[in-house]
This record gives sequence, C-alpha cells and structure tokens, in this order.
Amino acid sequence: MLGPVQAPWWVAGGWALDLHLGKVTRAHKDLDIGILRKDAAIVLAALPGWEFFEAKDGVLAEIVDGRAPRVEVNSLWCKQTNAQHWQMEFVLDDSAGECWIFRRDRGITCALSKAIRRNAEGMAYLAPEIQLLYKARAPRPEDQVDFRQVAPQLDRNAQNWLREALMRTHPEHPWISMLKALS
Repeated sequence: MLGPVQAPWWVAGGWALDLHLGKVTRAHKDLDIGILRKDAAIVLAALPGWEFFEAKDGVLAEIVDGRAPRVEVNSLWCKQTNAQHWQMEFVLDDSAGECWIFRRDRGITCALSKAIRRNAEGMAYLAPEIQLLYKARAPRPEDQVDFRQVAPQLDRNAQNWLREALMRTHPEHPWISMLKALS
C-alpha cells in the first residue's frame, strides 16, 4: 500500500517492537505507521483513493483537498475510500534536519539514523527505546508486556537513553528502576 510514498515511513507501535525482536510477541489491534510531520502532505498525496482524518482529543476531522494536518495533530486515521473499518494510523514525528525530536519534550532528541532502524529484511521501524518512551505516558497492560519483553533485549546505550528520557518526562515512572536493575 505504501509503495508509491516517496518519503520515509516506518512501522511504529507494538509491531515495531516485534520487528526489533524478530518475532510476534502478542496480538496487535492495529497498524501504526510513522512518518515525519514535514512529509505528511507528500504521503497523503501519494495515496489517492484513501480517506484521512486528524485524530485529536477523541474527535476525528476529515482532511480534505490534501492539506497538511494541523500542527497540534499527531495522529491520522486512514482507510481506503468506502472501506468500513480503519486500516492504519499515521503517527507524526517531528524532526529538524537529521535529528528526530520527541514531540512531548523537544529537549529529547536522537539522530534520525538511530531513531529509524531496519530489520534483516530491510523493513524500517521506530527504535524500540523511542517506542517504549511513547508507551510510557499512560501504559496499558499490553504496554507493560511490551516493556518486560523488550527492555532486557535493548543494548546498554538504548537502555540508558530510555532511562534518561523517562527521568526527564516521568521522574516517578516504575520503568526507571527496572531499567537500572538491567544495567
């Protein structure tokens, strides 16, 4: 489906963690695809026959005429025209040059070359430490499962990056002590 897209894109969410681990660890409810916010209009234009909706505060607003999503929107729900169910979600990530920027705290950054990884088959996915940082804000039971499976498999640099990012964004988060125990 994304073959015509002439902008970087990658698997995000729980599937990104499974790509990192090289196996399916749990059932997934949806497919999240990450794109750079600056490329959103390019991605939407490359998918004629699709409908796109901005998701913000529990409200969906259709994007018409290929306009770029509003700056405060971080998620686009998508489906082929006339499809009854949502087929994927585009998650918008921020960047500046070759630097990925955490949209919830712009002081947390990472080189794009490290933020987007590739598995042995060449599939692009969001770095697991970044995906876990996104999941840390309000972890659901599946996010806890993801953390327990993925955190021990992260290399020391990724564990340290995640621990430092959590200390900055959620200083009382229980994952911090769990990460310390892994080092």
